[in-house]
Amino acid sequence: MAKRFGGKHSPQPHDSAEPTQFDRARVSPVGARANLLFIPPVVLLFMSLGQGALSLVLGLAGSGVLVLAAWLLRGGLEAEAAYNERKVARRPALPRKMLASALTGIGVGLAVISHLNIADVISPILFGICAAALHLASFGIDPLKSKGMEGIDTFQQDRVARVVDDAEAYLDEMSDAMRRAGDRQMESRLERFKTTARDLIRTVEEDPRDLTAARKYLGVYLMGARDATAKFADVYSRTRDAKAREDYASLLDDLDQNFAARTQKLLVADRSDLAIEIDVLRDRLQREGVRIPNPEETS
Repeated sequence: MAKRFGGKHSPQPHDSAEPTQFDRARVSPVGARANLLFIPPVVLLFMSLGQGALSLVLGLAGSGVLVLAAWLLRGGLEAEAAYNERKVARRPALPRKMLASALTGIGVGLAVISHLNIADVISPILFGICAAALHLASFGIDPLKSKGMEGIDTFQQDRVARVVDDAEAYLDEMSDAMRRAGDRQMESRLERFKTTARDLIRTVEEDPRDLTAARKYLGVYLMGARDATAKFADVYSRTRDAKAREDYASLLDDLDQNFAARTQKLLVADRSDLAIEIDVLRDRLQREGVRIPNPEETS
């Protein structure tokens, strides 16, 4: 069986147990289909320039509506991807994909009217309905309900959402700063740390009670890591200082280990809480005269 080369003197030693930058890799939810929807309004705009005043106005209005629909669709796809990524998530506040379908129908209707007799209103309506239906069939609808929110304090969940949004922003800013350094290996090392940090973020999202224990990590520590990354990128891009690179790599190692340890500690605490709840419930049932055999007795 073929085996990938890696070892002590390899530039990128291979360790299957170590997380890589491809773990939890994010694929852009906005694909070619969504980007192609920006082309029809441009075509409509140019086709309307040689028409009369009324046709020009209707064509410009239809082009603007179609651009707005394409832009809303991009936002809706990104919101849906974020919703699907999380186990606990509120439904999107604005149904962008459904609004995009409606606006596509309106835009196509205006486009048809601009090239027909103004008295013929049936055809634009039919074309608009067909366009909206096809758009809806292609991209679907927005998530219409929250998931994983049963039994969760919504106030506490809102607090977690604010902390998580700030933490994700810090991670994105770290990546933006690291690109200035122009070091692919350090970018890869930063991606591994971001994977570890997101494990902690997901753990807190799934159990908001962990926020108190993790707030410093997702706030103060990530803010400091962002500032250190920006400073390293500025210095290293100018000087290529090997000592600065070594110090920053050591910082990432420390952060990675501490974030992973905090995540593991939260998971252990959650399991302990579950065991306590099970024991309490078992005791209550036994006091009511219901005997529940221990797992050791049934095995």
